[in-house]
Amino acid sequence: MTLPARKPDWLRVRLPAGPQHDEFQGLKLRLRSRGLYTVCEEARCPNIFECWGQGTATVMILGETCTRGCRFCSVHTGKPGGVVDANEPENTALALSEMGLAYVVLTMVDRDDLADGGAAHVARTVQRIKHYTPGLRVETLVGDFLGERADIETVVRDGRPDVFAHNVEVVPRLQRPIRDARCSWDRSIGVLIAAKELGAAITKSSLMVGLGESHAEVLEAMQRLRDADVDVLTIGQYLRPTKRHASVERYVEPAEFADYEQAGLDMGFRFVASGPLVRSSYRAAEAFLSEALAADAHGQPSPWMDRYGKKRKLEVLT
Repeated sequence: MTLPARKPDWLRVRLPAGPQHDEFQGLKLRLRSRGLYTVCEEARCPNIFECWGQGTATVMILGETCTRGCRFCSVHTGKPGGVVDANEPENTALALSEMGLAYVVLTMVDRDDLADGGAAHVARTVQRIKHYTPGLRVETLVGDFLGERADIETVVRDGRPDVFAHNVEVVPRLQRPIRDARCSWDRSIGVLIAAKELGAAITKSSLMVGLGESHAEVLEAMQRLRDADVDVLTIGQYLRPTKRHASVERYVEPAEFADYEQAGLDMGFRFVASGPLVRSSYRAAEAFLSEALAADAHGQPSPWMDRYGKKRKLEVLT
């Protein structure tokens, strides 16, 4: 299939202006003053202006060098040599306490050079965030920790994040050509299952499409995630960061994303965000989760359901 010379209109993002631009710049300065990195920048997310313009961001910890080299990701790959900033949990917590957020996604680079993959550092960061801002909802978007259950337990039980997220990224057939050789679809599913068994109340994962997968393969992957009791799923269009990365095979039409969203809800996912510009850390999903967590804490009816007792379907802008 030959791709059009220009991206379709539904993949075009307008640059911010006015108050949104000011908030974007202000958040960037606050993050830089604390020496923090965001996956929004490292992964060249197309939603960065929208999210930052409304005061939200996904903070990346454990440095800016990943020990793995996935073909879809623009985060720097290298050998950090076991170096960890011991002040990062405190600095991250202090920075977030100044921002007035209600929900934050705390993600990480893979750190295969560390004995625990960075699990204790993640847990410590969540603990410090909760210390300074008890009401802030924290989602941890973590690596696979090489499948070590003890490390998953460290994040879930010591960190006690509100949401535990781990991404399978692509359908099983594309695992090897797209993800690093140390990644495994079965291991990723095992991580999500273990997190639930260890007490994670809400689990979340993400799929990219447009890399050559079939419609049937996406549905099969979704069903495997649901069988693993994953609660929340995001599905978005893969966009090539640079010419060194995997090629885009096709631009998926918005109607197909809508089909995936409905199929996911029919499978029993509590929430599905599916659209061309949807990413794992996506404001629609985060806002929904924040509402759900608040309702659970106060014993109110869950926003997972509408007033007729059916799974609630939220429109995701594309």
